[in-house]
Amino acid sequence: MDTTDPSRRHVVALGASLAGLGAAGGAAPAAAAPAAGPSAAAGAAKCAPWMSITLPRLQDERAIDLCQHAGKVWLVVNTASECGYTPQYRGLEALHDRFKARGLVVMGFPSNDFGGQEPAANARIADFCENQFGVRFPMFAKSAVRPGSGAVNPLFAQLTQRSGVAPEWNFHKYLVDRRGERVISHRPGTDPLAPALVRDIERLLDAK
Repeated sequence: MDTTDPSRRHVVALGASLAGLGAAGGAAPAAAAPAAGPSAAAGAAKCAPWMSITLPRLQDERAIDLCQHAGKVWLVVNTASECGYTPQYRGLEALHDRFKARGLVVMGFPSNDFGGQEPAANARIADFCENQFGVRFPMFAKSAVRPGSGAVNPLFAQLTQRSGVAPEWNFHKYLVDRRGERVISHRPGTDPLAPALVRDIERLLDAK
């Protein structure tokens, strides 16, 4: 395990027209089919175009559209299993539990870009995260996150561009507001429960 990591620090109105009643004894008019619920449409409407990215889930590589988390505050973190910062998984899970009801979603992205500290395959990483740290927040398949390291994860390419800061090491953190208009970068050494990070999370959650 590398101990030299840097310590530096984001009612659908149901329109239904009923046919007039027929003659006495006639059949009752058919009920209109229910319209789609409002939540899906509302979520899709809030998804900024740059956030409309589909990525494979860690556990089974099933494709996940990130727009399913539209309208929430995102905390996006590149992770690794053999890093001095790996225990930050506990703090990330604590943030997930504490703020998910208010609209925070933590998303983890394993990467081998820094120090070769995530060499395992996806299934093994998933087991490690669950068994060692009880991770329940969404985790995605291993990918490159650092500019110049190959086919960079498109989400991290956007986060780097919009924040002006590329990931510096494992456990770099990006906060994204509900509308996808603001990206805040926190350095790898920032503990997930550090007051500065928690304050930024609460401010974005409170913003309308």
